[in-house]
Amino acid sequence: MPVEPLRRAAHFTGEPGCIAEARHFAAQFLEQLRTEWCATVNAKAEGAVLLVVSELVTNADRHSDGPYILELEGTDSTLTVAVYDSNGTLPRVFPRDPQRIGRHGLEIVRALARDVGVERVPVGKRVRAVIDLDHG
Repeated sequence: MPVEPLRRAAHFTGEPGCIAEARHFAAQFLEQLRTEWCATVNAKAEGAVLLVVSELVTNADRHSDGPYILELEGTDSTLTVAVYDSNGTLPRVFPRDPQRIGRHGLEIVRALARDVGVERVPVGKRVRAVIDLDHG
């Protein structure tokens, strides 16, 4: 079994189709985890990873004025999704409100991930979510 986690990163310009490309990149990464780390990733965990990637990349696409980076790091039991973008404004977490239209992205990510963190970085911010692959 490898000693270091599997890591991959992809750069996206924000052009149409980038969100679908990010999901495809994440699906390929999950397949690599299955092959190289012998990770057991059930359908629920895979769906959670793809939804978290979609939500975080969509937020970066909508709220930053430039390209963004999707970074994935995984082992046989966890996958960390990190998205870096050029906007230094940290996302707001709104209270639960089923009547609210939109702005549920981070709420969804928090429901699916074991841990969610947001921090400023020198060129903007990083939003990170850790997802358990072996539960569900």
